Amino acid sequence: MSITAVQSSESESIRVWNMKAFVYGGPGKYSLQDRPKPIVQAPGDAVIRMVKTTICGTDLHILKGDVPSCTPGRILGHEGIGIVDSVGTGVSSFVPGDRVLVSCISSCGKCEYCRKGMFSHCTTGGWILGNTIDGTQAEYVLTPHADTSLYHLPTGSDEDAMVMLSDILPTGFECGVLNGKVAPGCTVAIVGSGPIGLAALLTSQLYSPAQVIMIDLNLHRLEVAKRFGATATVVSSDPDATQQVLALTGGKGVDTAIEAVGIPDSFEFCQTIVAPGGTIANIGVHGKKADLHLENLWDRNVSITTRLVDTVSTPTLLNTVQSGKIDPNRLVTHHFKLSNITDAYDTFGKAADTHALKVIIEID
Repeated sequence: MSITAVQSSESESIRVWNMKAFVYGGPGKYSLQDRPKPIVQAPGDAVIRMVKTTICGTDLHILKGDVPSCTPGRILGHEGIGIVDSVGTGVSSFVPGDRVLVSCISSCGKCEYCRKGMFSHCTTGGWILGNTIDGTQAEYVLTPHADTSLYHLPTGSDEDAMVMLSDILPTGFECGVLNGKVAPGCTVAIVGSGPIGLAALLTSQLYSPAQVIMIDLNLHRLEVAKRFGATATVVSSDPDATQQVLALTGGKGVDTAIEAVGIPDSFEFCQTIVAPGGTIANIGVHGKKADLHLENLWDRNVSITTRLVDTVSTPTLLNTVQSGKIDPNRLVTHHFKLSNITDAYDTFGKAADTHALKVIIEID
Protein backbone atom coordinates (compact mmCIF):
# COMPACT_ATOMS: atom_id res chain seq x y z
CA MET A 1 0.00 0.00 0.00
CA SER A 2 1.23 3.52 -0.78
CA ILE A 3 0.37 7.05 0.29
CA THR A 4 -0.49 10.08 -1.84
CA ALA A 5 -0.86 13.71 -0.82
CA VAL A 6 -3.94 15.32 -2.35
CA GLN A 7 -4.14 19.12 -2.30
CA SER A 8 -7.55 20.13 -0.92
CA SER A 9 -6.96 23.88 -0.56
CA GLU A 10 -4.16 26.42 -0.63
CA SER A 11 -3.25 25.67 3.01
CA GLU A 12 -3.74 21.96 3.48
CA SER A 13 -3.36 18.57 1.88
CA ILE A 14 -5.06 15.29 2.64
CA ARG A 15 -3.12 12.05 2.77
CA VAL A 16 -4.82 9.28 0.80
CA TRP A 17 -3.69 5.71 1.36
CA ASN A 18 -3.68 3.72 -1.87
CA MET A 19 -4.06 -0.03 -2.26
CA LYS A 20 -3.82 -2.59 -5.04
CA ALA A 21 -7.12 -3.85 -6.41
CA PHE A 22 -8.33 -5.98 -9.35
CA VAL A 23 -10.72 -3.88 -11.42
CA TYR A 24 -13.30 -4.86 -14.05
CA GLY A 25 -13.07 -2.58 -17.07
CA GLY A 26 -15.93 -3.93 -19.18
CA PRO A 27 -16.43 -7.20 -21.09
CA GLY A 28 -13.04 -8.84 -21.57
CA LYS A 29 -11.20 -6.00 -19.83
CA TYR A 30 -9.54 -6.08 -16.39
CA SER A 31 -6.40 -4.84 -14.65
CA LEU A 32 -4.63 -4.51 -11.32
CA GLN A 33 -4.84 -0.86 -10.29
CA ASP A 34 -4.07 1.55 -7.46
CA ARG A 35 -7.26 2.54 -5.66
CA PRO A 36 -7.92 4.57 -2.48
CA LYS A 37 -8.15 2.45 0.65
CA PRO A 38 -11.83 2.32 1.75
CA ILE A 39 -12.92 4.02 4.95
CA VAL A 40 -15.89 3.45 7.25
CA GLN A 41 -18.90 5.35 5.94
CA ALA A 42 -21.82 4.08 8.04
CA PRO A 43 -22.18 2.91 11.67
CA GLY A 44 -22.52 -0.74 10.63
CA ASP A 45 -19.47 -0.80 8.34
CA ALA A 46 -16.17 -2.56 8.82
CA VAL A 47 -12.99 -2.26 6.80
CA ILE A 48 -11.16 -5.56 6.44
CA ARG A 49 -7.49 -6.01 5.58
CA MET A 50 -7.68 -8.98 3.23
CA VAL A 51 -5.41 -11.96 3.81
CA LYS A 52 -6.68 -14.41 1.20
CA THR A 53 -9.35 -14.33 -1.48
CA THR A 54 -10.28 -16.42 -4.52
CA ILE A 55 -11.92 -16.30 -7.93
CA CYS A 56 -15.47 -17.51 -8.52
CA GLY A 57 -17.08 -18.74 -11.71
CA THR A 58 -19.42 -15.77 -11.33
CA ASP A 59 -16.40 -13.48 -11.73
CA LEU A 60 -15.81 -15.10 -15.13
CA HIS A 61 -19.45 -14.44 -16.01
CA ILE A 62 -18.89 -10.77 -15.07
CA LEU A 63 -15.84 -10.55 -17.33
CA LYS A 64 -17.94 -11.92 -20.20
CA GLY A 65 -20.54 -9.19 -19.62
CA ASP A 66 -23.22 -11.62 -18.35
CA VAL A 67 -23.87 -9.64 -15.13
CA PRO A 68 -25.09 -6.15 -16.11
CA SER A 69 -25.45 -5.03 -12.48
CA CYS A 70 -21.63 -5.06 -12.26
CA THR A 71 -20.44 -2.00 -14.11
CA PRO A 72 -16.95 -1.07 -15.39
CA GLY A 73 -14.68 0.31 -12.68
CA ARG A 74 -15.82 -2.18 -10.04
CA ILE A 75 -13.31 -4.02 -7.84
CA LEU A 76 -14.21 -7.70 -8.20
CA GLY A 77 -14.39 -10.50 -5.65
CA HIS A 78 -16.89 -11.58 -3.00
CA GLU A 79 -14.95 -14.17 -0.97
CA GLY A 80 -12.10 -14.29 1.45
CA ILE A 81 -10.70 -13.99 4.93
CA GLY A 82 -9.00 -11.07 6.59
CA ILE A 83 -8.33 -9.01 9.68
CA VAL A 84 -10.63 -6.25 10.91
CA ASP A 85 -8.90 -2.90 10.35
CA SER A 86 -11.60 -0.49 11.55
CA VAL A 87 -15.29 -0.56 12.46
CA GLY A 88 -18.20 1.87 12.60
CA THR A 89 -19.77 2.99 15.84
CA GLY A 90 -22.68 0.59 15.40
CA VAL A 91 -20.58 -2.57 15.15
CA SER A 92 -20.69 -4.56 18.39
CA SER A 93 -19.49 -8.08 17.49
CA PHE A 94 -16.10 -7.28 15.96
CA VAL A 95 -13.10 -5.16 16.90
CA PRO A 96 -9.90 -4.27 15.05
CA GLY A 97 -7.55 -7.24 15.00
CA ASP A 98 -10.27 -9.91 14.77
CA ARG A 99 -9.65 -12.56 12.10
CA VAL A 100 -12.84 -12.95 10.09
CA LEU A 101 -14.53 -14.78 7.25
CA VAL A 102 -16.10 -12.36 4.75
CA SER A 103 -19.43 -13.73 3.55
CA CYS A 104 -20.28 -13.36 -0.12
CA ILE A 105 -23.72 -12.16 1.01
CA SER A 106 -24.26 -9.00 3.05
CA SER A 107 -27.37 -9.01 5.25
CA CYS A 108 -28.91 -6.37 7.47
CA GLY A 109 -30.74 -9.04 9.48
CA LYS A 110 -33.79 -6.80 9.85
CA CYS A 111 -35.59 -6.39 6.53
CA GLU A 112 -38.49 -8.55 5.31
CA TYR A 113 -36.27 -10.89 3.32
CA CYS A 114 -33.64 -11.29 6.02
CA ARG A 115 -36.38 -12.23 8.51
CA LYS A 116 -37.36 -15.01 6.07
CA GLY A 117 -33.75 -16.23 5.91
CA MET A 118 -33.42 -14.93 2.34
CA PHE A 119 -30.28 -12.91 2.99
CA SER A 120 -29.47 -12.90 -0.73
CA HIS A 121 -32.46 -10.58 -1.23
CA CYS A 122 -31.67 -8.22 1.66
CA THR A 123 -33.05 -4.81 0.66
CA THR A 124 -29.78 -3.07 1.53
CA GLY A 125 -27.41 -5.99 0.99
CA GLY A 126 -27.49 -9.35 -0.76
CA TRP A 127 -24.80 -10.13 -3.29
CA ILE A 128 -23.31 -6.67 -3.51
CA LEU A 129 -19.57 -7.28 -2.90
CA GLY A 130 -17.79 -7.32 -6.23
CA ASN A 131 -21.11 -6.63 -7.94
CA THR A 132 -22.68 -3.30 -7.02
CA ILE A 133 -20.01 -2.25 -4.49
CA ASP A 134 -16.27 -2.87 -4.48
CA GLY A 135 -15.20 -6.39 -3.56
CA THR A 136 -12.52 -8.50 -1.95
CA GLN A 137 -9.87 -8.88 -4.65
CA ALA A 138 -7.93 -6.03 -3.10
CA GLU A 139 -5.75 -5.24 -0.11
CA TYR A 140 -8.76 -3.85 1.78
CA VAL A 141 -12.53 -4.14 1.47
CA LEU A 142 -15.43 -2.25 3.04
CA THR A 143 -18.17 -4.60 4.29
CA PRO A 144 -21.56 -3.13 5.24
CA HIS A 145 -23.71 -4.78 7.93
CA ALA A 146 -20.57 -6.17 9.55
CA ASP A 147 -22.29 -7.71 12.57
CA THR A 148 -24.45 -9.96 10.38
CA SER A 149 -22.13 -10.42 7.40
CA LEU A 150 -18.83 -11.45 8.98
CA TYR A 151 -17.90 -14.56 10.98
CA HIS A 152 -15.14 -15.06 13.51
CA LEU A 153 -12.54 -17.54 12.28
CA PRO A 154 -12.12 -20.51 14.65
CA THR A 155 -8.75 -20.61 16.39
CA GLY A 156 -6.27 -22.70 14.45
CA SER A 157 -8.53 -23.08 11.41
CA ASP A 158 -7.07 -23.80 7.99
CA GLU A 159 -7.14 -20.50 6.10
CA ASP A 160 -7.52 -21.97 2.62
CA ALA A 161 -10.45 -24.09 3.81
CA MET A 162 -12.08 -21.06 5.40
CA VAL A 163 -11.98 -19.16 2.09
CA MET A 164 -14.16 -21.93 0.61
CA LEU A 165 -16.79 -21.09 3.24
CA SER A 166 -17.31 -17.58 1.89
CA ASP A 167 -19.32 -18.81 -1.08
CA ILE A 168 -18.64 -22.10 -2.83
CA LEU A 169 -19.43 -24.50 0.01
CA PRO A 170 -22.69 -22.84 1.18
CA THR A 171 -23.70 -22.34 -2.47
CA GLY A 172 -23.28 -26.01 -3.33
CA PHE A 173 -25.01 -26.98 -0.10
CA GLU A 174 -27.95 -24.56 -0.11
CA CYS A 175 -28.69 -24.20 -3.83
CA GLY A 176 -27.89 -27.80 -4.71
CA VAL A 177 -28.22 -30.17 -1.75
CA LEU A 178 -30.90 -28.44 0.33
CA ASN A 179 -32.95 -27.11 -2.58
CA GLY A 180 -32.56 -30.47 -4.29
CA LYS A 181 -34.02 -32.27 -1.25
CA VAL A 182 -31.14 -34.73 -1.06
CA ALA A 183 -32.04 -37.43 1.47
CA PRO A 184 -30.65 -40.75 2.75
CA GLY A 185 -30.86 -43.46 0.10
CA CYS A 186 -31.79 -41.14 -2.77
CA THR A 187 -30.11 -40.88 -6.17
CA VAL A 188 -28.37 -37.67 -7.20
CA ALA A 189 -26.88 -36.48 -10.48
CA ILE A 190 -24.69 -33.38 -10.52
CA VAL A 191 -24.27 -31.92 -13.99
CA GLY A 192 -20.95 -30.11 -13.90
CA SER A 193 -17.85 -31.30 -12.04
CA GLY A 194 -16.29 -27.90 -11.66
CA PRO A 195 -15.66 -26.34 -8.23
CA ILE A 196 -19.34 -25.68 -7.48
CA GLY A 197 -20.41 -29.15 -8.59
CA LEU A 198 -17.68 -30.70 -6.45
CA ALA A 199 -18.79 -28.58 -3.50
CA ALA A 200 -22.29 -29.99 -3.97
CA LEU A 201 -20.78 -33.48 -4.12
CA LEU A 202 -18.88 -32.98 -0.86
CA THR A 203 -21.87 -31.57 1.03
CA SER A 204 -24.38 -34.05 -0.42
CA GLN A 205 -22.54 -36.82 1.41
CA LEU A 206 -23.72 -35.34 4.72
CA TYR A 207 -27.14 -36.82 3.80
CA SER A 208 -25.93 -40.31 2.75
CA PRO A 209 -27.43 -40.58 -0.76
CA ALA A 210 -27.25 -44.05 -2.29
CA GLN A 211 -25.78 -42.73 -5.54
CA VAL A 212 -24.08 -39.54 -6.64
CA ILE A 213 -23.49 -39.51 -10.40
CA MET A 214 -21.16 -36.78 -11.67
CA ILE A 215 -21.55 -35.62 -15.28
CA ASP A 216 -19.03 -33.49 -17.16
CA LEU A 217 -17.10 -33.09 -20.41
CA ASN A 218 -13.72 -33.06 -18.68
CA LEU A 219 -12.24 -36.47 -17.87
CA HIS A 220 -9.81 -35.06 -15.32
CA ARG A 221 -12.61 -33.44 -13.34
CA LEU A 222 -14.56 -36.69 -13.41
CA GLU A 223 -11.51 -38.47 -11.97
CA VAL A 224 -11.37 -35.84 -9.23
CA ALA A 225 -15.08 -36.42 -8.59
CA LYS A 226 -14.43 -40.13 -8.05
CA ARG A 227 -11.77 -39.28 -5.46
CA PHE A 228 -14.27 -36.95 -3.78
CA GLY A 229 -16.84 -39.73 -3.42
CA ALA A 230 -18.85 -39.95 -6.66
CA THR A 231 -20.34 -43.42 -7.12
CA ALA A 232 -20.35 -43.13 -10.93
CA THR A 233 -19.35 -40.71 -13.67
CA VAL A 234 -20.75 -39.98 -17.13
CA VAL A 235 -19.14 -38.03 -19.96
CA SER A 236 -21.80 -35.53 -21.01
CA SER A 237 -20.65 -35.45 -24.65
CA ASP A 238 -21.38 -39.16 -25.09
CA PRO A 239 -24.37 -39.58 -27.44
CA ASP A 240 -25.97 -41.95 -24.94
CA ALA A 241 -25.23 -39.93 -21.81
CA THR A 242 -28.91 -39.77 -20.84
CA GLN A 243 -29.29 -43.51 -21.30
CA GLN A 244 -26.21 -44.13 -19.16
CA VAL A 245 -27.76 -42.18 -16.27
CA LEU A 246 -31.09 -43.96 -16.67
CA ALA A 247 -29.31 -47.33 -16.69
CA LEU A 248 -27.55 -46.48 -13.43
CA THR A 249 -30.93 -45.80 -11.82
CA GLY A 250 -32.85 -48.81 -13.11
CA GLY A 251 -34.50 -46.77 -15.82
CA LYS A 252 -36.23 -44.35 -13.41
CA GLY A 253 -33.95 -41.35 -13.46
CA VAL A 254 -32.52 -39.52 -10.47
CA ASP A 255 -34.37 -38.14 -7.48
CA THR A 256 -32.24 -34.99 -7.59
CA ALA A 257 -30.63 -33.41 -10.66
CA ILE A 258 -28.32 -30.52 -9.77
CA GLU A 259 -27.42 -28.09 -12.57
CA ALA A 260 -23.96 -26.70 -11.76
CA VAL A 261 -22.76 -25.23 -15.06
CA GLY A 262 -25.04 -22.38 -16.10
CA ILE A 263 -25.60 -23.11 -19.80
CA PRO A 264 -28.80 -24.12 -21.62
CA ASP A 265 -27.56 -27.61 -22.56
CA SER A 266 -26.86 -28.61 -18.97
CA PHE A 267 -30.25 -27.40 -17.71
CA GLU A 268 -32.03 -29.21 -20.51
CA PHE A 269 -30.00 -32.35 -19.81
CA CYS A 270 -31.26 -32.31 -16.23
CA GLN A 271 -34.81 -32.45 -17.58
CA THR A 272 -34.04 -35.72 -19.39
CA ILE A 273 -32.68 -37.58 -16.35
CA VAL A 274 -34.97 -36.52 -13.49
CA ALA A 275 -37.32 -39.19 -12.12
CA PRO A 276 -41.06 -38.72 -11.57
CA GLY A 277 -41.45 -36.81 -8.32
CA GLY A 278 -37.86 -35.62 -8.54
CA THR A 279 -36.27 -32.19 -8.21
CA ILE A 280 -34.11 -30.14 -10.56
CA ALA A 281 -32.01 -27.78 -8.45
CA ASN A 282 -30.34 -25.00 -10.42
CA ILE A 283 -27.05 -23.57 -9.16
CA GLY A 284 -25.51 -22.25 -12.38
CA VAL A 285 -25.48 -18.59 -13.35
CA HIS A 286 -27.37 -18.41 -16.65
CA GLY A 287 -26.56 -15.64 -19.09
CA LYS A 288 -28.78 -17.04 -21.83
CA LYS A 289 -32.30 -18.45 -21.95
CA ALA A 290 -32.79 -22.19 -21.49
CA ASP A 291 -35.79 -24.11 -22.79
CA LEU A 292 -38.23 -25.69 -20.35
CA HIS A 293 -39.70 -28.82 -21.89
CA LEU A 294 -43.10 -28.86 -20.26
CA GLU A 295 -44.32 -31.14 -23.03
CA ASN A 296 -42.27 -33.85 -21.29
CA LEU A 297 -42.50 -32.72 -17.67
CA TRP A 298 -46.07 -31.53 -17.20
CA ASP A 299 -47.30 -34.84 -15.72
CA ARG A 300 -44.16 -35.98 -13.85
CA ASN A 301 -44.58 -34.18 -10.50
CA VAL A 302 -41.18 -32.55 -10.97
CA SER A 303 -40.06 -29.53 -8.94
CA ILE A 304 -37.60 -26.96 -10.30
CA THR A 305 -35.79 -24.76 -7.80
CA THR A 306 -33.66 -21.66 -8.26
CA ARG A 307 -31.68 -19.82 -5.62
CA LEU A 308 -28.91 -17.39 -4.93
CA VAL A 309 -26.97 -18.56 -1.90
CA ASP A 310 -28.26 -17.02 1.34
CA THR A 311 -25.33 -18.22 3.52
CA VAL A 312 -27.79 -19.25 6.25
CA SER A 313 -25.81 -22.49 6.47
CA THR A 314 -22.42 -20.85 7.08
CA PRO A 315 -22.39 -21.37 10.88
CA THR A 316 -23.35 -25.03 10.42
CA LEU A 317 -20.70 -25.56 7.76
CA LEU A 318 -18.07 -23.85 9.90
CA ASN A 319 -18.72 -26.42 12.63
CA THR A 320 -18.82 -29.27 10.11
CA VAL A 321 -15.49 -28.28 8.57
CA GLN A 322 -13.86 -27.82 11.98
CA SER A 323 -15.02 -31.30 13.00
CA GLY A 324 -13.34 -32.81 9.95
CA LYS A 325 -16.56 -34.09 8.36
CA ILE A 326 -15.83 -32.06 5.21
CA ASP A 327 -12.43 -30.97 3.91
CA PRO A 328 -12.97 -28.07 1.48
CA ASN A 329 -9.20 -27.63 1.20
CA ARG A 330 -9.37 -30.46 -1.34
CA LEU A 331 -10.91 -27.96 -3.76
CA VAL A 332 -7.79 -25.74 -3.75
CA THR A 333 -5.35 -26.47 -6.58
CA HIS A 334 -3.35 -23.26 -7.13
CA HIS A 335 -1.90 -20.34 -5.16
CA PHE A 336 -1.05 -16.86 -6.47
CA LYS A 337 -0.05 -13.49 -5.04
CA LEU A 338 -2.33 -10.50 -5.59
CA SER A 339 0.39 -8.99 -7.78
CA ASN A 340 -0.09 -11.99 -10.12
CA ILE A 341 -3.90 -12.05 -10.05
CA THR A 342 -4.15 -11.72 -13.84
CA ASP A 343 -2.20 -14.99 -14.09
CA ALA A 344 -4.64 -16.49 -11.60
CA TYR A 345 -7.59 -15.48 -13.79
CA ASP A 346 -5.89 -16.93 -16.84
CA THR A 347 -5.27 -20.22 -15.00
CA PHE A 348 -8.80 -20.38 -13.60
CA GLY A 349 -10.38 -19.45 -16.92
CA LYS A 350 -8.47 -22.23 -18.72
CA ALA A 351 -9.33 -24.88 -16.15
CA ALA A 352 -9.76 -27.60 -18.77
CA ASP A 353 -6.05 -27.26 -19.60
CA THR A 354 -4.63 -26.21 -16.23
CA HIS A 355 -6.76 -28.60 -14.11
CA ALA A 356 -7.58 -25.67 -11.83
CA LEU A 357 -10.42 -25.97 -9.34
CA LYS A 358 -10.16 -23.15 -6.82
CA VAL A 359 -7.23 -20.71 -6.80
CA ILE A 360 -6.17 -18.93 -3.64
CA ILE A 361 -5.04 -15.30 -3.99
CA GLU A 362 -2.67 -14.36 -1.17
CA ILE A 363 -2.57 -10.66 -0.48
CA ASP A 364 1.01 -9.41 -0.76
